[in-house]
Amino acid sequence: MITLMKKTGLLFGFLLSTFCVMVNAVEFTDDSLQYQNSLRDSYREQWIATWATPPTAAGTAFEPPKIFDNQTIRQTVRVSLGGQRFRIRISNAFGTQALKIGAAHLALQSTGAAIVPGSDRTLKFSGLPSISIPAGAVVLSDPIDLSVAAQTVLAVSIYVPVNTGPATYVEGVNQNTYISEPGNHTGATNLPVAETVTSNYFLAVVEVSARKNSGVVIAFGDSVTKGATPTNWPGFLFGRFNANYTTQKLAVVNQGIGCNRILHDFCGPGAAARFDRDVLAITGATHVIVALGLVDIISPTVSGNVSEVVTASDIIVGLKQFIERARAKGLKVYGATITPFGDSIFGVYTPENEATRTAVNRWIRTSGAYDGVIDFDKAVRDPSDPKRFWPIYTIDGIHPNDAGNELMANAIDLALFE
Repeated sequence: MITLMKKTGLLFGFLLSTFCVMVNAVEFTDDSLQYQNSLRDSYREQWIATWATPPTAAGTAFEPPKIFDNQTIRQTVRVSLGGQRFRIRISNAFGTQALKIGAAHLALQSTGAAIVPGSDRTLKFSGLPSISIPAGAVVLSDPIDLSVAAQTVLAVSIYVPVNTGPATYVEGVNQNTYISEPGNHTGATNLPVAETVTSNYFLAVVEVSARKNSGVVIAFGDSVTKGATPTNWPGFLFGRFNANYTTQKLAVVNQGIGCNRILHDFCGPGAAARFDRDVLAITGATHVIVALGLVDIISPTVSGNVSEVVTASDIIVGLKQFIERARAKGLKVYGATITPFGDSIFGVYTPENEATRTAVNRWIRTSGAYDGVIDFDKAVRDPSDPKRFWPIYTIDGIHPNDAGNELMANAIDLALFE
């Protein structure tokens, strides 16, 4: 009997210890799963814009209306952040009629109008190969899988089978657009090119599936931001982001329009009118750098239209509106000071214009209205004459050259984005 009790006790102890080990194993497994889920969450899909450009209406002195009919438009765009999944946004924002998209493809650019063999992907829209976009509307394509490194040039080919009417376009950019001979050539490795231009048509945004907590910095400005040379300061800024571990999850998109003003239309819609579409509607937007006010000051001097002369107070009210509208959507807002124009070849310097620029810059620097200040004026002004752009960094006394664009990007404190 005693022997039986001992054996029973030993068996009970063995079972108890086994149960404890199993419990511990379960607890360990739960912790492991929790860790794995946490790791997976950090890479959960989040769509953000990796390239964008602001659409506008054709018909200015710089861009007469363009009409397409039974043609393929192959546009080359340099993305900022890379990834494995992409989609595009096509805009008919300024169209006067419905825009018929017969087919659309995305691929890696090879050289010129050619694409890398094997990289071509067919884009669909809600599962369909074609779609009609109402006047004033946009559409988003379905995602496609394609492995793309940061700063890669993509080719987006759009076939329009019927007359488009005046095309929604974007002014000259730093990549070529190729317009085909008649027909659908969206999947062609070598596009039969009839015309090469530097404007974009209909394509507004390229989005990438990025890691959780990625974001988009929007450069919102005029031609100093858009770029008057093959480079621009937003491009150099992304290069700095990409090389810095704490900012590597930030894309940069350039939403500059040449001769853009805050308070009046000129080359396309005024900044106040386009802010919602070109900033607030950008997927994944987290920060905006507002670099405007220059053309508001100098444009009436060129045109002689005294009814459009603005004061520093007028510009400041416009800038305050951007701040309020951006913060309402949770964006950080940084103000860039207005760069000098005292030696411009366009003859826009007057004492009154300089006084307005100085007053606006003083407010940007000292008001505390922004989440941070980017002092472009301090970076590029001539040390011997602060009223003018440092000659070694400009092409015409207003627009930076390549070295000037890099200088401006280097003047931005990355700690603002970390």
